[in-house]
Amino acid sequence: MIYFDNSATTKVNDSVLKTYNAASQDYFGNPSSLHKLGLKAYELLETSRKQIANLMGFKQDEVVFTSGGTEGNNWIIKGTAFKKREFGKHIITTSIEHPSIMNTMHQLEELGFEVTYLPVDKTGHISAEDLKNAIRDDTILVSTMAVNNEIGAIQPIHEIAKVLKDYPNISYHVDAVQAIGKNLQSKFIDPRVDFYTFSGHKFHAPRGIGFIYMKEGKQLEPLMAGGGQESGLRSGTENTPAIAGMAKAIRLLKENEADKADKMEQLKEKLVRHLETLDNVHIFSKIGDDFAPHIICFTIDGVRGETVVHTFEERDIYISTTSACSSKKGLESGTLKAMNIQEKVATSAVRVSLDESNTEKEMDEFIKNLDEIHDHFQILN
Repeated sequence: MIYFDNSATTKVNDSVLKTYNAASQDYFGNPSSLHKLGLKAYELLETSRKQIANLMGFKQDEVVFTSGGTEGNNWIIKGTAFKKREFGKHIITTSIEHPSIMNTMHQLEELGFEVTYLPVDKTGHISAEDLKNAIRDDTILVSTMAVNNEIGAIQPIHEIAKVLKDYPNISYHVDAVQAIGKNLQSKFIDPRVDFYTFSGHKFHAPRGIGFIYMKEGKQLEPLMAGGGQESGLRSGTENTPAIAGMAKAIRLLKENEADKADKMEQLKEKLVRHLETLDNVHIFSKIGDDFAPHIICFTIDGVRGETVVHTFEERDIYISTTSACSSKKGLESGTLKAMNIQEKVATSAVRVSLDESNTEKEMDEFIKNLDEIHDHFQILN
């Protein structure tokens, strides 16, 4: 089997799974309970929070646990909108965001908020100048992804942050779900950012666990009412074993991170250079500093993306259409549509997404199968 769908989800690391299982057995108390079993679980919870904060360069109380990227994005956007609506109801985002952002924005529009969707250029990047021109007196929030989940375009976070330095009352949120573990911290960590979203299953932690960064002094309206866990911000008994596993996963992620990213970049470049030799192929993920090292989006023109995915699957090779969250609906790529790519091309798009476990041998085998599949469809067309 060759697994090239790591942007959809990653396999849980064996040592992370051991940590999860050990915590489930030995730290099964509720962290809110007053007895020693509760205290033991609480200590593990806070130790994990501190470890994650230290590894990410955050303060301990700036890390708040969630169930993953979708909850984190919903919470930061809605929580900010509800907290600051007396100051304005205008929000700025981009036209290429993940569905957990886009659909949240649509919900807020139904509640009377106004949303500006910034366009992207032909490479899938937004313009800081467009952002500046979109800011109004009643703008309360800007939300942009760090790395596009469909084509891997890295957004100009520092340029956006520079614009927003002149508007300290506007909250700035970055969806960093696809950015972590790819040696991209220098491109998306910026002191002007108020909120980040992260999801554990994108970096070999269990599913159903994630965290947000909430800058010290910033506020969010809680969406989960209940027992007041997470300092009253996010009620619900914490998933202590998964949190401990996530802390372990981040620690492993940070070991030799630059070397791992270089390895992914080399595999990506090998595939892109080969794709460039094929007829009737469009490549949307470039080689360069403004694209992530792990995502390659391309088309075999005239063949629907799901057909290509299933053809590879028959050979025990796993890739995806451009977004796992919308692939089963048969939708064209939202990012490619925003880039003004023709629908008949956009519906042919597929995504290869790598991680540090992938090998050159796997890529060679993938390319061999790609050639056979490509030639087969050229004959049919």
